[in-house]
Amino acid sequence: MGLPFAISQNSVPSVPNGSAAAAVLSAGIGSLAVALSTIIADQSAIAKNLLSIYKPTGALSGVTTFAVLVWLFAWALLEWRWRSRDLPLKRVNLIAFTLLALSLLATFPPLGDLL
Repeated sequence: MGLPFAISQNSVPSVPNGSAAAAVLSAGIGSLAVALSTIIADQSAIAKNLLSIYKPTGALSGVTTFAVLVWLFAWALLEWRWRSRDLPLKRVNLIAFTLLALSLLATFPPLGDLL
């Protein structure tokens, strides 16, 4: 006697991965926003003053606030565009991790000072 019902591979609904892809790629975009805004704040006195939202922490408060806003905007936009799509995650992950690697390299002091 078998199970009263059988599940075949064809009867399982496919779940689109666009939301996951949006979250991963927006994280890479947000990390690059941290790196770029840090470099800009270090190189420009005007940008440093503009990014100093909370004086005891200096420009770091504005850098992180700006990066979080970029990350949230990118996530919302990508989620809106990709929520019902099925995307190649290997490509999205490669782009996201490349952005993360670039942001880490850009904030490494010897390389960041060259920029």
